Amino acid sequence: MKERQTERGTFLVHIQFRQKETWQGQVTWAEENKTVSFRSALELLRLLDEAGEANGRTWKDAKTALVKE
Repeated sequence: MKERQTERGTFLVHIQFRQKETWQGQVTWAEENKTVSFRSALELLRLLDEAGEANGRTWKDAKTALVKE
C-alpha cells in the first residue's frame, strides 16, 4: 500500500445551514487564505482532501478570504 505524505493544515468551517440532512457553508484554508463554499458534508470532505494535494482545482479558483490572525 502506497503511503501518502501528509501535511497538516488549518481550516475554518462555517456551517450556515443544515438542510436535507447535510451541511451547507464555507470553509477557509487559513494557510492559503482562500475560501470555498460547499453544499454538503461530502463536498466539504472532498475539499479538505483536495487541499492536501498540490493546487487542488477547486482551491485554485477560490476567492481570497479575510482571515484575522
